[in-house]
Amino acid sequence: MTFQELNLNTPLLNALEDLGFSTPTPIQEQAFSTIMSGRDVIGIAQTGTGKTLAYSLPVLRMLPYSEQQNPRVLIIVPTRELVVQVVEELEKLTKYINARILGVYGGTNINTQKQLVAQGQDIIVATPGRLYDLTINRDLQLKSIQKLIIDEVDVMLDLGFRFQLNNIMELLPQNRQNIMFSATMTEEVEQLIQTNFRQPEKISVAASGTPLENIEQSGYEVPNFYTKINLLKLLLKDKDQFNKALIFAGNKKMADRVFENLNTAFPEECTIIHSNKTQNYRLRSIRQFEDGFCRILVATDVMARGLDIDEISHVINFDTPDYPENYMHRIGRTGRAEKQGYSILLTTPNEQEGLGKIESLMKMEIPKKTLPEEVEISKELIPEEQPKGMEINNPSKFTDEDAPGPAFHEKKEKNKKVNLGGSYKREVKKKYKKPKTRGDKNYNKNKRK
Repeated sequence: MTFQELNLNTPLLNALEDLGFSTPTPIQEQAFSTIMSGRDVIGIAQTGTGKTLAYSLPVLRMLPYSEQQNPRVLIIVPTRELVVQVVEELEKLTKYINARILGVYGGTNINTQKQLVAQGQDIIVATPGRLYDLTINRDLQLKSIQKLIIDEVDVMLDLGFRFQLNNIMELLPQNRQNIMFSATMTEEVEQLIQTNFRQPEKISVAASGTPLENIEQSGYEVPNFYTKINLLKLLLKDKDQFNKALIFAGNKKMADRVFENLNTAFPEECTIIHSNKTQNYRLRSIRQFEDGFCRILVATDVMARGLDIDEISHVINFDTPDYPENYMHRIGRTGRAEKQGYSILLTTPNEQEGLGKIESLMKMEIPKKTLPEEVEISKELIPEEQPKGMEINNPSKFTDEDAPGPAFHEKKEKNKKVNLGGSYKREVKKKYKKPKTRGDKNYNKNKRK
């Protein structure tokens, strides 16, 4: 099937022709008619399968021209970078259509966004946090929303946006079409569907553990962090083969370490992206990587989720992820548009369990390569790899397992006394020989005598 066979109008077909798209992907083909029918839709597809176009084309096909102020389509995505990317894709598709599109996200001046919202928009693309702020302050009215699209919903829930999502949905009109796309189906996602969707049509293109056929996977068993760095330096010397390498690190701290080491070896060829970086820095890093100014990008899982960067030659997993689904999302960054991609997984002895989960999910073993002889095996360990030894001669570190805990101790003598009520008070009075006062009932009797 080609895009010509879908029920698209001439402006959309012309835009697709300008972009060089002629054949829809399976998720685009299957989702088009269902979304056009007006039913609620849930799309489960691997990353890199064209989910953005899958919901954009039918929504734009049904969007009539209007001059009303309030938006009619709301698209919610997890990260700021994804907002920018979706807005750019929509602007390309609406080249011959008069549609007003605005992206709103945190990290930028909210007053500027308020002014742009007030000018009137047709489509709002937003992150949950900034959307909630604009809505709760009544700067953005959602009463005219006809279609709600939630992309990468599993990531949003992982980032803790459940509260914002639930509150935003309560403010939306009941009579709307819900469209949701996710790479994985979790219990939290199922709960969100049951609460807010009405008899949705489920479209599943491929299971989350199915490896992409055009990605050649390989792995190395490496003893520690600095040996991984030495291996990377050797591999990345081949600039022709590794012309656009995306390196995934498990967390921000690890990403910074990898970047510092590689940037020393390959100055002005590396860049980095994670949530501690400023918005301008993050956008600039993506641009430099996309344009080929930097051929190495170090990223964390959340930041690179959903980003569509063309012609990535290699995805290098610097660490082995604990969740095997994350591995699938990572390698899905390469091998796009039916081009050949390469994935490399680096695994230490402590990460063997994660490797087993990945191979179990994919139902295949990742081919292992022998560590090249040129790679120096480092004995230096980062703090997380250093053994935690016991200080055997430090008495303060010694604990007696049989000793009673703080809640089980003998009471002190003064705390063993029992409250005897009135008799106890009389004993105290005798002991201290409390002087008689005018309040004593026997005072006047004794005075007469």
